[in-house]
Amino acid sequence: MQVPRQRLGRWIDNFSVHHGAPQATLDGDELTLTSPDGAVAVIRTPYGPVVPTEVAVTDPVTAVLDHMAVDRMVAVVLARKGGHAVGVFHGERLMLSKVGGSYVQGRTKAGGWSQQRYARRRENQATQAAARASEDAVRVLVEQFAELVDQLREEAAETGTELATTDTTVVALRCGGDREMCERILADPRLADLAPLWQPPVIHQVGDPRLRVLQDFADQTNAVRIGLNDQARLR
Repeated sequence: MQVPRQRLGRWIDNFSVHHGAPQATLDGDELTLTSPDGAVAVIRTPYGPVVPTEVAVTDPVTAVLDHMAVDRMVAVVLARKGGHAVGVFHGERLMLSKVGGSYVQGRTKAGGWSQQRYARRRENQATQAAARASEDAVRVLVEQFAELVDQLREEAAETGTELATTDTTVVALRCGGDREMCERILADPRLADLAPLWQPPVIHQVGDPRLRVLQDFADQTNAVRIGLNDQARLR
């Protein structure tokens, strides 16, 4: 299951109410809650390991909540054979976006030579759609993002403020829609620095990739994944 970061604290409180105050242990990017009734929840943060501070040792729950409260730059690629949407979020705010569409012929019930001809045409259309989506992804996630960072740095210099690394670096990549299309897009060599950030390589279920769908994806960009044992699923 997934829980948006702004609801994580309440989710942990409810887990404690239903199963008893849990023992919390933190190992890298995983917070494990073990309650007296045997319920176990494993919460995985989406940005990599939590910094091993004193708080992380004495109060791992607070350490994880603090870790999740920081706004970070997250890239998003939503793609189906008929369209795509790419963007960059800072926290839940959509900073950059581009939406595009393509026509890919539906599957046919014809057999023999006709079926092969339609399959080739469909594959060519899908290849062209992925190429167009890759161009938009490069433009937004690489070129426009670099321009945005330059702008943020100029504004920070003018105001005498200091930018955090999380304000100038994409730390994670989220993908949704059709896995094959997303993989084709990310195979572009110009996205080689971003592709490894798709961890774990989960495909989120989304509707047709339009601007509204991309905007509504905000909660999922910063959601935590939670694994539950059978006892934890009882309540």
